[in-house]
Amino acid sequence: MAVNTYIVDKDGNQIDASTATVPANRDFRGAWVLNGSVISEDLTKAKEIFADKVREARKPLLEALDTDFMKAQETSASTTAIVASKQALRDAPAAGDSATTMAELKAAWPSCCGDSPY
Repeated sequence: MAVNTYIVDKDGNQIDASTATVPANRDFRGAWVLNGSVISEDLTKAKEIFADKVREARKPLLEALDTDFMKAQETSASTTAIVASKQALRDAPAAGDSATTMAELKAAWPSCCGDSPY
């Protein structure tokens, strides 16, 4: 008995995987949209996924900067660089907002968040 594998898109539509034309990678799997037998990526949904990944990557970085900020305040050291770094991290989820293609979105990974997962 053969077992069929199905691909389900972001809207719950499904297709037999053996008949589908699938994107080359799964970076934005949660943004897949089914159109007949072709699966494409919804850029708006991909931007949401991108921003969530940025938020995940920046969380430990912000926590470390919070500690650095408190230590600097205790010693009356300058906090200017720390404040600037924290602001860059706060702004980071919007880095992909102006992307018009999936390639642009992947290339928009903010350097302040470390190495790109793309």
